[in-house]
Amino acid sequence: MSRVQLALRVADLEASIAFYTKLFGVEPAKRRPGYANFAVTEPPLKLVLLAGEPGQETVMDHLGVEVESSEQVTEASERLSALGLFTDVENDTTCCYAVQDKVWVHGPGKEPWEVYVVKADSQAYGTDPELTAAGCSTDTEQQATAKPTGCCG
Repeated sequence: MSRVQLALRVADLEASIAFYTKLFGVEPAKRRPGYANFAVTEPPLKLVLLAGEPGQETVMDHLGVEVESSEQVTEASERLSALGLFTDVENDTTCCYAVQDKVWVHGPGKEPWEVYVVKADSQAYGTDPELTAAGCSTDTEQQATAKPTGCCG
């Protein structure tokens, strides 16, 4: 089964966790510093909450499609590339407290989409020690060259 992923950057992580627990009737499947995700069965949804700046409105961080295997990620990458879309493949990457294979594409409004499989859990947010749990680089030079949403985007 694949499901759509919606990753939101939220100002108040605890309030957002409480709200989405009530809305979908499920507790988070994973909680880490600055991060929570919900595996919602109905409707099939992976909801990811990333800590944002206090007082800032909630914004979409990225979108995704979670699949069951690395082979499905490879198939998606090949299909999207054959259709003329620029793809960015990341295999065995640590992102959002999980080891993943993924491929990124961007929609016409520059919205980032990932097709990904979670291969294993991780205690680290990402592979880069300069990234915080909120996905933001602590190094200003790195911020200028990094993907805008850290490892997840």
